Amino acid sequence: MEVVYITIGVSVIVAVLFFIAFIKSVKSGQYDDTYTPSVRMLFDDELVTSNKKEKSTK
Repeated sequence: MEVVYITIGVSVIVAVLFFIAFIKSVKSGQYDDTYTPSVRMLFDDELVTSNKKEKSTK
């Protein structure tokens, strides 16, 4: 039964460490990309069609 308490304690410590690492990465701006998602849908089709045109002309 003591092993259960030890594993719960260790898992809580590991969870807190991962949460701290996540908070630090968010505060450092790792997930801040406001430009690409809004523009990606505009350029994906053009890249695909231009690649098809290049292949068909060769």
